[in-house]
Amino acid sequence: MADSKVDTATLCLFDVDGTLTAARQKVTPDMLEFLNKLKQRVRVGVVGGSDLDKIKEQLGDNVIERLDYVFAENGLVAYRFGKLHSVQNIQAYLGEEILQDFINFCLNYLSKIKLPKKRGTFVEFRNGMLNISPIGRSCSQQERVEFFELDKKEKIREKFVSVLKEEFAGKGLAFSIGGQISFDVFPEGWDKRYCLGIVEKDSYQVIHFFGDKTMPGGNDYEIFTDPRTIGHVVTSPEDTQRICKELFFS
Repeated sequence: MADSKVDTATLCLFDVDGTLTAARQKVTPDMLEFLNKLKQRVRVGVVGGSDLDKIKEQLGDNVIERLDYVFAENGLVAYRFGKLHSVQNIQAYLGEEILQDFINFCLNYLSKIKLPKKRGTFVEFRNGMLNISPIGRSCSQQERVEFFELDKKEKIREKFVSVLKEEFAGKGLAFSIGGQISFDVFPEGWDKRYCLGIVEKDSYQVIHFFGDKTMPGGNDYEIFTDPRTIGHVVTSPEDTQRICKELFFS
């Protein structure tokens, strides 16, 4: 399975949005070529907050075969060396009552905030998390960018998360703001560190993590600061390539 030149003791894990691709955009041919070259040097995996369909949209339908690890929903849906490894389930873990109370509270809160635009799919139910979007996930790319700019000024998502943390204190829920239009809600410990418990069994000596949302509250923060990883902050896919070239190709 391993090329003799591959350093099988080193793993590079990448966030998707803002790290390998522009936010919610398809990967460029140049980045795909780069990942292929990198895979001849070290083990390579991705860990995204999105579900598997969205990761495939961005990185290609054959991403599971092409990379050593694909961790969708922070690793709650995990593929290892081309095969399904494990799937977690939020409703079984939290129970229907807390889930419904939470969803109802979110919908009520959303009904009271006025935005320049609202579209559809405000609460997206995934295997391991809920994704909450004030504008709605079915917005266009242009509407996505407009909301992101507004959110930077008015902290719409940050304020929403702050209210939820207070309302559901003690319920074992964690929150992270990632991407441009939404935030994730999941049981405590089900952030991107979750995938480290899976790769630990493969006994890597070094795990590099590359991400752009590494500040507290960002969805890369926990894995970036975890003692099991060497964290790298990136500002764009081009920046990701630059850092990797310095580390593995110089």
